[in-house]
This record gives sequence, C-alpha cells and structure tokens, in this order.
Amino acid sequence: MTSDNRIGPPSFGSERDMLRAFLDYHRATLAMKCEGLTDEELRRQSMPPSTLSLLGLVRHMAEVERAWFRRVFEDNDAPMVWSDKIDFQAAYDARLSTRDEAFLAWEAEVENSRRVEREAESLDVAGHQPRWGEDVSLRMVMVHVLLEYGRHNGHADFLREGVDGTVGA
Repeated sequence: MTSDNRIGPPSFGSERDMLRAFLDYHRATLAMKCEGLTDEELRRQSMPPSTLSLLGLVRHMAEVERAWFRRVFEDNDAPMVWSDKIDFQAAYDARLSTRDEAFLAWEAEVENSRRVEREAESLDVAGHQPRWGEDVSLRMVMVHVLLEYGRHNGHADFLREGVDGTVGA
C-alpha cells in the first residue's frame, strides 16, 4: 500500500452522519488494501482449501451492496452481479476477473447505495429484504453492511500481508 488517504469518521455527529462516515471509511479501507496490486496479485488466493482473494472480496462486497440497498429498497428481483441465483459464494471465484471488472461493479453499487441512503427521508425508511421475507429499516441495513465490511476487511488484512510477503515476518 502506498499511502493511507482515508478520511476517518468524525468523533461526533448525528447517527446518520456517523453510519455514513463509517461505511465510507470501511469502503475506502477495502480499496486501500487493493491499492498498487496487479490483477494477478489481487487474484492470489489464501491458503487452501480457501479460494478467498482480495479481488474476490471486492466482488463479494459489490454483491453485498446490491443485495442490501438495491434489492431491499429498489428492486427485490434485481439479479446478482456474478450469479444467476442468490449465491454470494460465486463472487469469491475471481480466477478470471480483473481489477477493472470487479472495481467497476463494486464502485457502481457503492454509488447506488449512497444515492439510496441520501434520498431516504430517515433511517427508519423501510425496505423489503426478499431473502428473509420481512421488512427492514435503512438503519438496520447500514449497520449490517458496515459489519460486513468490518469482517471482510479483517480478511483483507491477511490477504494483503500474504501478497506483500509479510506474513510471519
């Protein structure tokens, strides 16, 4: 990684501002973990039997953004990006993927998610989560997606260390 240009979340602010800032911070963290790597390095998988790679994480988070913002608040039947059925695991298979393909999809979903959040009157706006068959609030969705990024950015730390050759050093 070349530099840390992330904007840290504020110490004070409204609930919505805090959720928005933490989500953007974690989105920037994932991008930072991928910074400066070639397609081959981004596709490098962790230890077998795992097929997890940084590029697979970017693809997966595109699916997460789509599933929780687009499918819940706009189109319950919106197709997934890399799967004909609701299979989040398909995104992890990045063997034939490129940085451009994965990042274009991820960035488009992030921008759509930001728009959905900005246009919502409040965090109490409800959408329908088709996988659960129940309504959920924007607040719940933002917290859930934030937790997804936190978990997957932890994986990204180890994957980046493996690419940089610092594991066990």
